[in-house]
Parts: sequence; structure tokens; C-alpha cells
Amino acid sequence: MTPAVLSLTALLVAIVVSCFTRLNVGVLSIALAGIIGVYSAKLSANDVLSGFPSQLFVTITGVTLLFGMAAANGTLDRLAHHAVRLCRGNRGVIPIMFFLMALALASIGPGNIATAALIAPMAMATAGRTGIPLFLMAIMVGNGANAGSISPFAPTGIIVSSLMSRIGLSGHEGETYLYNAVAHAIVGFGGYLIFGGWRLFRREAGGAAANDVPITTDPPFEKQHWISIAVITLLVASVMLFKVNVGLGSYVGAVLLVLLGAADDVEALKKVPWGVIVMVCGVSVLIALLEKTSGLDLFVNFLARFATSRTVSGVVAFVTGVISVYSSTSGVVLPAFLPMVPGLATKLSADAFSIATSMNIGAHLVDVSPLSTIGALCIAAAPVGSDSRDLFLKMLAWGLAMSVVGGVGCLLFFR
Repeated sequence: MTPAVLSLTALLVAIVVSCFTRLNVGVLSIALAGIIGVYSAKLSANDVLSGFPSQLFVTITGVTLLFGMAAANGTLDRLAHHAVRLCRGNRGVIPIMFFLMALALASIGPGNIATAALIAPMAMATAGRTGIPLFLMAIMVGNGANAGSISPFAPTGIIVSSLMSRIGLSGHEGETYLYNAVAHAIVGFGGYLIFGGWRLFRREAGGAAANDVPITTDPPFEKQHWISIAVITLLVASVMLFKVNVGLGSYVGAVLLVLLGAADDVEALKKVPWGVIVMVCGVSVLIALLEKTSGLDLFVNFLARFATSRTVSGVVAFVTGVISVYSSTSGVVLPAFLPMVPGLATKLSADAFSIATSMNIGAHLVDVSPLSTIGALCIAAAPVGSDSRDLFLKMLAWGLAMSVVGGVGCLLFFR
């Protein structure tokens, strides 16, 4: 078999193994990438390892270290108490609050990844404390962040606007943002209700919510908590106003907490989810090999044969979604696919804006997958003692399903 076929097969094997064994799929992915890359594709070991996502690694470790400190010193627990009180103790309202927080924050500048990095630790800690299923909280936070991802002020929105201008589709920034936001609101709230969120609103005959969180006296904030809140607030402000890298900024914040005596880095390092980080980064190495050997092109060309003038929007949404489950949406998928829009529109006599919008929506809907940065951040923020493997599999199934949902939705609405 050619290196392209082998690398594509290796990815499929890694996915299957992740579903049925306890082997860390990141370790398996790196091993397969090394064997195929060096002995079949004839690449050097350095070429294979160049696919290691160093920026993702820094982001996840930095954010989980900082928020691990905030969790260890009790700050997140106290904030969770106040978040519950803000929602009057009703579990059903809490994930909705975090969805709206993520949407607003992502839309005004930081973008989806930075927003998820900032919101996910607090949201998942709140879910753990209040008994909200972690999967429901993850899809609300992830879809909330992605709903604001194509804002004209967000990094991905800027990339999309630039790419669409190059293909003659400038002036559609507002429409593009709104279509994407509505799509994520529909799937986010739809998934939340379908998978049990409605039960969190259920009330008994007496009028009290059966699943209400008991509202008790909030524990007081002490010096280390106020310092932690101040550092996190400064991080959020620096990301929003000065475009500071959230990963590097988190390391600076962690150092400040230690120097100011508000946290213990030794204990926090023990809370960093190293297994999850290896899982996500290892798969990224295999995906990078897939790109180098044209395995992705092989997959795309196969799926593209099924497009017609009536189905092209659904097909491109599905294809970009499937690839975006495992690859960077803004860094790989959209830059690779959006330039194809004029050719597809001309050849198939289809509307170019509909095709481009389908690509944007299809690629982003799947980004709650644990193999995407946003999904990985949600898993990394899961409370200690939770079943991260079960959460990983549920989010992987969700991400894959969203490629179909995106394809069908775009087929119906963008003809």
C-alpha cells in the first residue's frame, strides 16, 4: 500500500482502538506515525515529529496548570457556589449561562479557542460540584465558544473574512457570523435537551425543582482567592485587549500565583491531565503525517465524487466536518477548502456564498470533538476523579455525528 493509504488506515485503526481498548490512543498514534512515516513514507524522524502540536501543548498545559492552582486553593469552588446562586440553584439554567458567557466572550475578540480555554475549567468545575453531566456542560461550552468563532473581531473570523475576500465574497461578515452562531445554538441547545438537559428543569408537584442545587451560605473569599481571581481577570483582559497568547499568559499567571503565595505549583502539576494531553497531541502527530502523505487528499477526493449542483452544500459541509474532527479548522481546513469555492460554484452552477457558508458551518460544528482543541480543553478541565475516557468517547461520537448533522442541515438550508 502507498503511504497515503497506510496513513489513512492507521487513523481508522487508532479510532477503532480508542473505542474498544484502554490503550491511550495518543501513544498508539505516535507509534503508528513513526513506523509509517519513517519506513513507508521515507521521512526522517524529525519530519514525523514536526507534526507535534507545540502550541496546543503549551495552551492546554498552561491553562490547566493555572486553573489547577485555582482549583487547589478553593477559588473555583467558591466561584462555582456563586454561579449556582446566580442561577437560583437550578441546574438546568447553569449550562445555558455558560453557553451565553462563551458566546459573548468569543464574539468580542478572543475567539473560540481562547474562550474555551478560559471558560471550560470554571464550567466543568461547576458541573462536577452540582452534579450536571460533564458531557452536557462540554457541548454547551464548546458550542457557545464556536457560536462566536466567526465574529469579525475574532481570529478565526478575521481569517475567514480574508479568505472570502480573496475569492470575491467580501461584505458578508455579518451574515457569515450569524449563520454560524444560529447553527451552533440549534445543535447546542438541541443536544442539551435531547441528551437529558430537560430533566434538570423538572419540577415536582410541590413546585420545587427536583434537581435544584441546594443554595447554602457561600464560603467567604480569602486573600489567595482574590489574588487568583485578579490574575485570571488580568489574563482574560490581556487576551481580549492585547491579543496575548492564552497559553503563555497562563504560565505567567501561574508563576504570579506561586510568587504571591496564593498557590502551590507542585500540587497543581499533579492535577494536569497528562494522559489526555498525550492522547490529543499524539493523534495530532498522526494527522500531520496524513497531510504530508496526501492521505487527507485521498479521502477528500473520494467524497467529492458524490457532489452535484443540488447536493454540493451538504457534501462540502460533511467533508470539511469529517476532516475538521481531526485537523485544525482555521489553520488547515478552511484555508484548504474556501479557495475551491469559485471552481465548485462555476462547475456545478451553484451559489458560491452558500458553498462557503456550508464549509464554515460544517468545519466548526464538529469542533467539540476531543481531537479538536476546544473539546480537548473541556476534557482537560474535567474534575479529578471523573471518567475522562467515557467523556472522550461521548465527545468523539458527538463530533463525528455533527459532520452528518452539518451536512444534512446545509443540504436543506443552503441550496
